[in-house]
Amino acid sequence: MTNEQIEKFVSQHNNLDKAPVTISFKARTSITGLFIKTADYSELRAKNLWRIVNGASIEEYQKSKDLNLARIFNGVEFTRLNVIHS
Repeated sequence: MTNEQIEKFVSQHNNLDKAPVTISFKARTSITGLFIKTADYSELRAKNLWRIVNGASIEEYQKSKDLNLARIFNGVEFTRLNVIHS
């Protein structure tokens, strides 16, 4: 996906830092995670890189806000994004 497509998805869903998203990839299995906005968000977005907290670490991240729980993914590898409604 392009950074414009991903940015459009992120901007349409204002609470993505609280709502998990299923991210489908071209060459690997899908993951559940949270898109997070940090100080370098604009710089990463311009390069189509996205900071995401994996599903297994979401609860811990929401308590601690520890950025070490996040990984950076290349948006070129994304094929589909879906918000998980609870």
